[in-house]
Amino acid sequence: MPASAHDIATELRRRLPGLPVKKLHKLLYYCQGHHLAVHGEPLFAETLEAWDMGPVVAELWRAEKPGPVRGDTSQLGEAELNTVAYTVYRYGTNTGMDLERLSHTEPPWQEANRNRRPGGAVPLDRKVMVEFFKTNGGVPDETAPNRPAIHRMLREAAERPIEHGKPLNRREMSAALAEVRVDLG
Repeated sequence: MPASAHDIATELRRRLPGLPVKKLHKLLYYCQGHHLAVHGEPLFAETLEAWDMGPVVAELWRAEKPGPVRGDTSQLGEAELNTVAYTVYRYGTNTGMDLERLSHTEPPWQEANRNRRPGGAVPLDRKVMVEFFKTNGGVPDETAPNRPAIHRMLREAAERPIEHGKPLNRREMSAALAEVRVDLG
């Protein structure tokens, strides 16, 4: 059974103290996408929606309007924690605006956005997310490590320190992922 977005948000906030709301929702999108691609099942049960500012977990957004709601991370397993660690490693130094711009270039948001009125919301299609994150959004098919290598990569991401500073652009993110692949041999 998938975790709650509240639980994943709590873990993201633990790893990135002071995490702004916009960045939180984009990181939830990337967590969900990578988890779907690697494990074939959602990381959390709530639906991601296309909003003007990119992907948002609407249920969490509304619940946290008065302030953050603490989730229960005690039930998160190795796969869930590894997905969060990998996402923080890959995207954590970017701002919410950087991640908004990045998500606007990607098919899951673009396809949902085609059917959305300005100011409205449309659910992101999980099938589109899986396809995108298995190919362009993740590791390209021709260089993709096998499942055990991906699990090793995710475990190792949890051990890497987060380098604060200049946000990574898409090319730099790809280069960082290539470094991890090289490290895995």
